[in-house]
Amino acid sequence: MDRPNPLPAWLPGPVRAALTPAVLAWLTRGLLAAVRGVLLAVGTLSVNITLFVLFVVSAALSVVGVGILLVPLVATAVRAVTDLHRRFLAQWTGVAIPGPYRPRPGGAGVWRLYRWVVTDPATWRDLAWLLLSVLLTGLLLIAPAAVVGYGVEGVLGVPVLLYFLLDWWGYGVFWPMDNLAEALLSWPQAALILPAGLTLAPYALRGYALFTRWLLAPTRAAALEQRVDRLTRTRTDTVDAQATELRRIERDLHDGAQARLVAVSMKIGLAEELMARDPEAALRLMAQAREHSGLALAELRDLVRGIHPPVLAERGLDGAVRALALSAPLPVDVDVDLPGRPEAPVESAAYFAVAEALTNVAKHAHATRVSLRLAHRDGRLGIVVRDDGRGGADPAAGSGLRGIERRLAAFDGTMSVASPPGGPTTVTMELPCALSSPRTSPSSGTA
Repeated sequence: MDRPNPLPAWLPGPVRAALTPAVLAWLTRGLLAAVRGVLLAVGTLSVNITLFVLFVVSAALSVVGVGILLVPLVATAVRAVTDLHRRFLAQWTGVAIPGPYRPRPGGAGVWRLYRWVVTDPATWRDLAWLLLSVLLTGLLLIAPAAVVGYGVEGVLGVPVLLYFLLDWWGYGVFWPMDNLAEALLSWPQAALILPAGLTLAPYALRGYALFTRWLLAPTRAAALEQRVDRLTRTRTDTVDAQATELRRIERDLHDGAQARLVAVSMKIGLAEELMARDPEAALRLMAQAREHSGLALAELRDLVRGIHPPVLAERGLDGAVRALALSAPLPVDVDVDLPGRPEAPVESAAYFAVAEALTNVAKHAHATRVSLRLAHRDGRLGIVVRDDGRGGADPAAGSGLRGIERRLAAFDGTMSVASPPGGPTTVTMELPCALSSPRTSPSSGTA
């Protein structure tokens, strides 16, 4: 059955037929790019010039001492603006621009903050961007939007209306109106100008984003410095996590299996003493000792599963995740696309990350359903856990999400959380890894 046409009924039939979903998407993409280009241009021309002048003046005043206080303040404002551009351009064009800045030093000393700003190469790249972005705004942002606007003007017949109502002869560059016939020619001209602008605007906006990334993204040296700093932090987190895990294992052994085994030993000793005097009491003690030994064995098995689950070794990440989904207290839709198996440490980290994420959903989300997807693309294992709960999850609040982040960081992995109030919550995890032992096909299902 044909799907109903969402366009207004008052549009002529040929127009409704011509505006196919692909054409509508092209129109929307071009118009959005033009509008966004104008917004960026207004912000760039008004804010960037002001910040550039303020920074130059502040730097010049450093000679008399006032600039030592002003430069960090202006640099903070500049970085706020560049971060805003990074966020908008990533959302609008898909061009991700990481931040290149060095970590802010501890302490509140003015001189230390001044040195932190002026010795960071990213500060001077920001300054260059403030100036060059103004120079390129006209070419990459304003010109495409102007072409689109001029084409829209012609398509809407503004010159014709002006010809009839106000008698503006010779209006515009491409809309001559010396007579009615020339005024009517605005439509075929606009039919060429508007598509050109709509096609050009998205590419121009992306070109501006690429230029911005060229200046504002970390250089190779800065990226290497950031990576070393990140690895240093993750190594510390990993050592702390391992120490915490060892203490947990020691505590579980001491309070659980070890205590039960001591009780078994004591009961067996008492049974030996009672064997000759009271055989029935000795048999009861032996039965209790057997029961405690079974409980100790079960606790040891649980402890081993917490270190490296046997199901993970036997069935791989696919099977182990499905086992987790089956044991979850709410329905979990599972979709796995792994053409092989990751390395054992990465596989274990991914398994426990999924386990912790499902536990968080069960405890805090008040969800009715969860979807879980695992896929391997471009050398990275991606895991997405999405629930329909109440939202509001915050990794910084000390929840289990922070533990997931630390676990993944040990393997240079990342985690992002999108959890607006009211839900839904989406936890996205990525781990760089290679796969081995290819399987025949991906699988999916509901647990």
